[in-house]
Amino acid sequence: MSDRALSPEATVRRAGTRPTRTRHTVLWLTVLAYLITYMDRVVIATAAPSIQQEFGFSLVTMGWIFASFQIAYALFQIPGGWLGDRFGPRRALSGVVLWWSSFTAATAMTWSAGSMMVCRFLFGMGEAGAFPIATRSLSRWMLPSERGWAQGLTHAGARLGGAVTPVFVAWLIVAFGWRMPFMLFAVVGLGWAALWFWFYRDTPREHRSVNAAELEMIEGSLGAGRARAKVPWRVLLSQPQLWTLSAMYFCYAYCINIFLTWFPKYLHDARGFDIAMMGLFASMPLMAGVLGDLAGGWFSDRMVKRGAGLKMGRRLVAIVGFLIAAGMIPLAAALADPVPSILCFCVALFGLELTVGVSWAVTLDIGGEYAGSVSAVMNTLGNIGAAIAAAVTGYIVAASGWFAAFAVLAVLCLIAAALFFRIDASRPLHVENESVPV
Repeated sequence: MSDRALSPEATVRRAGTRPTRTRHTVLWLTVLAYLITYMDRVVIATAAPSIQQEFGFSLVTMGWIFASFQIAYALFQIPGGWLGDRFGPRRALSGVVLWWSSFTAATAMTWSAGSMMVCRFLFGMGEAGAFPIATRSLSRWMLPSERGWAQGLTHAGARLGGAVTPVFVAWLIVAFGWRMPFMLFAVVGLGWAALWFWFYRDTPREHRSVNAAELEMIEGSLGAGRARAKVPWRVLLSQPQLWTLSAMYFCYAYCINIFLTWFPKYLHDARGFDIAMMGLFASMPLMAGVLGDLAGGWFSDRMVKRGAGLKMGRRLVAIVGFLIAAGMIPLAAALADPVPSILCFCVALFGLELTVGVSWAVTLDIGGEYAGSVSAVMNTLGNIGAAIAAAVTGYIVAASGWFAAFAVLAVLCLIAAALFFRIDASRPLHVENESVPV
């Protein structure tokens, strides 16, 4: 077998060189960014009972405070992805983290429902760019056979942030009041932005820590690439597969947002937990989700490596995950005993999170140089779903109770499974001929 027939990894091994692992450092920095996004995002869910007590906000008012973030997060996905593709992830991601960390701190200084809605909207503007730009940052670094695992790991970081935050925030609130967590987490974000700007480079060739062997491995799989590219939006938005992927993610994001915003409130109101127990039990399903993120990406990549191909390697894992969630969510909501109920929610979140690393890996598989913009379109529709979930759940619970709110999630998981039957990760979007280097 000639070197040309071998994979880039095998060619490098045959040559007897030892590649550096700078791409893994890039990956772990990205994982840390995902963790910080969710720490900053879910603080308000745990703080909600204390905020309501201080200001006298109704359930519906809290729903619109939650939704103000989601609306901005949905509206600014595409501008955020464009920033990463147009100006490069190094500058773009540093900038958006500085922006949202500032408004994380500013949330602690709000004085009314209106001021809090405005602040959370501006916070959402910044966080909107996080995932699309981070996806773009990995597109020039991670090998195709590592993408499922990489995306699973990054989203595991996000879920870990969401899981540990309620416990930590509950302790901070008891000790210092609800404003302290917002200030502390803002400082963490500012530190990460400085570290990213210092270490990251938009292409491996620009990074002094990448040796020739690692560069050969990456560019042998991905080509030399460009730090920036003009996005061919007309061609991109004409691709049916992009809209199928985005519709699927609408269903996913509606479901996960219930657990990130309303679930602590559900445990407090429907299950009668105090704030300390609420923080603990709100974390458990999200910790199960961390395992789902890791397992989904790992299984998908393993299937690809064993010859299943991108199409089936991505598709089967996601469909199984959505079906698990569809079966377990209504069962969990129906159980009267809180302990079996929480365990069923854990299984449901494990299944739901099997899908997320796969979904984001697909944006790399089909998006190529435009992965930031592709992921931004997908995440825009996803966060429209999340915004709807944040706003309407208060109305659904007030009218029909918590079981009805969770039954909506089961239906959406079944729809998402059906949509994934139409997604083919082995079929890239045909936009290359429209690209213009800059």
